[in-house]
Amino acid sequence: MSTSPASPPPSVAIGVTVFRPDAAQAAALRARVEAEARPTIVFDNGGLSAEDAAHLRRHGARVLSAGRNIGVGGALDAIARAAAEAGAACLLLLDQDAAFSPGQVSELEAALARLRGLDRPAAVVGPRPEAAPGRKAPAYPRRPDIPDSGSLVPVEFLATSGSLVDLAAYARIGPFRSDFFIDGVDLEWCFRAWERGYGCWMETGTALPHRVGAGVIRSRLLGIEMPRQPPFRMAAYLRNSVYAWRLPHVPRRWCLRQAAYLPLQALLYWADAGYRPSVLAHLAGGVLDGLRGRLGQPRGLP
Repeated sequence: MSTSPASPPPSVAIGVTVFRPDAAQAAALRARVEAEARPTIVFDNGGLSAEDAAHLRRHGARVLSAGRNIGVGGALDAIARAAAEAGAACLLLLDQDAAFSPGQVSELEAALARLRGLDRPAAVVGPRPEAAPGRKAPAYPRRPDIPDSGSLVPVEFLATSGSLVDLAAYARIGPFRSDFFIDGVDLEWCFRAWERGYGCWMETGTALPHRVGAGVIRSRLLGIEMPRQPPFRMAAYLRNSVYAWRLPHVPRRWCLRQAAYLPLQALLYWADAGYRPSVLAHLAGGVLDGLRGRLGQPRGLP
């Protein structure tokens, strides 16, 4: 009696991290899973309803959870392990706000295939960042001394959301830093990828709107703008940035840039918060934690 051949392993898996999704975000996640032919892995860091989780599973998604908030880095690593176990070659990472079509996933897959002919293999390729209405898009500094490859630009780092990761490269570069918990996870991993002989690339031919924070803080006098974040997140950003200065794979040029930029950001954030002493103490605590190497769950995490 003949049997049907086993299905080939997926070339690309989709990984989505969620944390306290609102009704619109949960509905968008359900719609994404229903429309996506590729296997989807969802990591719930807290707040996904049992009803939504059951709906996702009925439509083929795998829903993971540690039963608590383990941070972005830990969630991404759990998704990457699950995708590798399923036989996927690449993993497209998204957060719960990302509006990224299946066609765009195919564009990144094609871009990663084009990069395989380079001397330095690509670890990750991601879309051009755009600002969603009322938000600030991240900026990806160009990697020096490496030429473009058509529409692909070598960059120092990419946000994880929207990034297509080569899982073979991930296995060699190592996992995301779970002790960073939330901010700087993508930056540190990409610098580590470059140091270990891999490349990080931005595909300028496709874009992803970013919705980080709750608005934008701007200073024309200082010439900077930044997402408006809760104090625990701003403190974690400062902590991880300061700690990263001691890592040998983080370029000195980046450390010097941050040393000049972080005090301005902290001042702008404090001013936006009404110069409240409690906010300044929270930010200073984050800097001290970075200097002392105290990582993990940030102080004041909801």
